[in-house]
Amino acid sequence: MLQITDLTKRFKDLTAVDRISFQVNPGEIFGFLGPNGAGKTTTINCICGLLKPDSGAITIDGQDVVAGGDQVRKMLGVVPQEVALYEEFNAIENLQFWGGLYGLKRSQLKSRVDTLLELTGLKDRAKDAVSTYSGGMKRRLNMAAGMIHQPKLLLLDEPTVGIDPQARHQMLDTVRHVAGQGTTILYTTHYMDEAETLCDRIAIIDHGRILAMGIQTEIQQIVGENRLLKVTGAFEKSTAESLPQKMKDLVLLSIQENEVLYSLPIKQTTGAFLEILMKSGFEIDHLAIKEPSLDSVFIKLTGRELRD
Repeated sequence: MLQITDLTKRFKDLTAVDRISFQVNPGEIFGFLGPNGAGKTTTINCICGLLKPDSGAITIDGQDVVAGGDQVRKMLGVVPQEVALYEEFNAIENLQFWGGLYGLKRSQLKSRVDTLLELTGLKDRAKDAVSTYSGGMKRRLNMAAGMIHQPKLLLLDEPTVGIDPQARHQMLDTVRHVAGQGTTILYTTHYMDEAETLCDRIAIIDHGRILAMGIQTEIQQIVGENRLLKVTGAFEKSTAESLPQKMKDLVLLSIQENEVLYSLPIKQTTGAFLEILMKSGFEIDHLAIKEPSLDSVFIKLTGRELRD
């Protein structure tokens, strides 16, 4: 459905997207996982035509996005990070406005509005001004607006940022439902748990480059059967660097001020690791143990945690 080949986008001296290539297959939820500033939104903006790539190709259903213009972009639904709604309008009026822009006829538009209000749980508040909505309700209506014309490909850019857990759960259920109806979805997020539970395949992106891609089990093979151990406290840098010499298979991943990250096979006991730490003179404030996961993959690839 979506094919991206060697996509590059620069802003003066900053390369926001650096020769990335991936494809999103029909009917799947493809997760684009990375921190803020990784290049996710720039990629979305290139796909939907808001930005012109410096090089590379983007095709949707076999048609070039740049050359195809509006005809290709009509196959797209876009739900941006920033809520794109008219606050003085109610939900029905907002959906009617966006549907009208896509050329939906009155009978078709009414049916779509009713369906989406039901799907997003906004039917009871459909005639209230959007200005009275909670953040989660606005996010759900924002998503409905992006789906009003029944797009083949839906681009969701961090759709759950800033909403409460209950609203987030409702949003994720809606995404699953839409995908189950056959819509192809590109889902950007910096939440590990969303990528793990929602997406069929995942690409990890950082500093404009794709670091890993595949189904979750394929990506987790990068860390294998290794735990990640994060130690915070007081220690000498030279002591932290020398620790792997004292314990078999222990690997140093990164050192920051008052924090060091190690990788250790599951077969090795963390008790033995803790004993070596204390004998080496570490003043430990906290020891965090992470089992193999997307989070540990990101740390292994970048030497740091994925934070907001």
